[in-house]
Amino acid sequence: MTNTENDTPVEDGATEDTEAAEAVAAEPQDEAADAAEQIAALQQDLLYARAETQNVTRRKDKEIADAHAYAATKFARDILSVADNLGRALASLGEEQRANEAIKPLVTGLEATERELMSVFERHGITRIAAIGLPLDPNQHQAMLEIPSDKEPGTIVQEMQAGYMMKDRLLRPAMVGVAKKPD
Repeated sequence: MTNTENDTPVEDGATEDTEAAEAVAAEPQDEAADAAEQIAALQQDLLYARAETQNVTRRKDKEIADAHAYAATKFARDILSVADNLGRALASLGEEQRANEAIKPLVTGLEATERELMSVFERHGITRIAAIGLPLDPNQHQAMLEIPSDKEPGTIVQEMQAGYMMKDRLLRPAMVGVAKKPD
């Protein structure tokens, strides 16, 4: 067998030794490349794990803040019926009844109770939703009926039940009557 570069005879054993030496030299390079790939993959996994941890922490903090801010939502919804009944009781009283000396202390007490209830609502971020004269907003109003009117169609002309918000959340939509073109 001859070497093609300089035409000197080369033994078969020498060729095998050269190939073995090249294989031994390539092994550390392959191992170094594999180790570098593993390190890069582990660093990427670490970055993803840190990002996920931050996201979980942010979500947890938001859920805790929401729980504190809206803890009384169910109670607030329940107490709205008390406010409705108190308002209906006061609305049912005519001027004659309000002027009647026999029930005047009762009327005064009901009015004071209503003012205090509205004050408590205000302190806890519960506000009444404006309705009459505004365009229907399906996020805050629930149209119960259409009423023929000379007002712009879609304008609220009657409120059957007040709606309320707690901070930025809807507690209960206002039940309203909406204007439509007369027939």
